[in-house]
Amino acid sequence: MSRLPLTPSATVGPYLAIGLTWEDGEFVVPEDTEGAIWIRGTVFDGNGDVVPDALVETWQADPEGRFDHPDDPRGAVAHPGFRGFGRAQTVPDGEFALCTLKPGRVPDGEGGLQAPHVDVSVFARGLLDRVVTRVYFADEAEANAADAVLQGLPEDRRATLLATPTDDGYRFDVRLQGDRETVFFAV
Repeated sequence: MSRLPLTPSATVGPYLAIGLTWEDGEFVVPEDTEGAIWIRGTVFDGNGDVVPDALVETWQADPEGRFDHPDDPRGAVAHPGFRGFGRAQTVPDGEFALCTLKPGRVPDGEGGLQAPHVDVSVFARGLLDRVVTRVYFADEAEANAADAVLQGLPEDRRATLLATPTDDGYRFDVRLQGDRETVFFAV
């Protein structure tokens, strides 16, 4: 009896570009939107090599801390063109880019506020499921110091969640494994 070859459904990626990417996925807002910023980064594997075929998906609040979702009790998003959701694939050098607005603070469910952040899912070859993390902003020191999620992490691991300012936005690299592995959350 001869064996049939493996099919895409029987292996682990990289098949993320089939049906998961959008032509305008990297635009959470149109690029010409007032206040638009870019979040750029590179996805690295455990060896420190770039991952040229990963998918980075984001969900975030607008600058006032509101989500583009009917269940947000604080009301509708006030920024035309803001969809709150982005999806960008990495290019051959492992880089991804998302055009968005810097989010505002959102309620933490305990009467306080979370620091501005972007929720991130990363899909990549070798992963049987997505990994989930957050992008916080290094220039939000006061808000970051009051964020329960960020402060609940060991101090030496918090830096893996901080995006650093650039000329047109922020830089946030994702390390799937290794010495400087990005903090991922069990959700």
